[in-house]
Amino acid sequence: MTARIARGELNYPGIGFTSEGRSPEGFARSRASAHVGEGFETYRRVADGILNWQIQRRSGLRVRTETEAVESGSRIVSGFGIGPFRINAPCEVVWVRPPAPGTSAQSAGFGYGTLPGHPERGEEAFEVSIDAAGAVIFTITAFSRHSNWFYAAGGAVAKAAQRLVTSRYIDSAHQLAAGES
Repeated sequence: MTARIARGELNYPGIGFTSEGRSPEGFARSRASAHVGEGFETYRRVADGILNWQIQRRSGLRVRTETEAVESGSRIVSGFGIGPFRINAPCEVVWVRPPAPGTSAQSAGFGYGTLPGHPERGEEAFEVSIDAAGAVIFTITAFSRHSNWFYAAGGAVAKAAQRLVTSRYIDSAHQLAAGES
């Protein structure tokens, strides 16, 4: 087996809960959605981008992955910050939902959970859906709490960083929907 890019095991309760929109007790829950376009071509572009790590790569994070495409059990380490002030955020994919064949209302995406070394404990999911009228919606669902006292002490900074990254993920989904390379 090849060496893993991040060590350890998932470190929170409720593994897979984001696939159902749930969160475990004691974890803050967040959800952000944006209408990114119309029609199945748009839906497929965003779904392909989500399932090929493009949401993370386009958001300005430094991204290392074990696999080219999202797979259950694959790991990713996202980094943000500058130089010695870079924080790495290792995660493992806990569920994947590929696009369904056909043109019915559906959703696609994945969820990943935190590993030791991540500043938070919890799970985050990236999904795109298309409804019966053809509206394409990108949604990020997460539950988390700080991994230790150090990150809890910087709570306001951590929340601001989380809001910034979320807005960049949404911008990435808009780029994918527009077919930008």
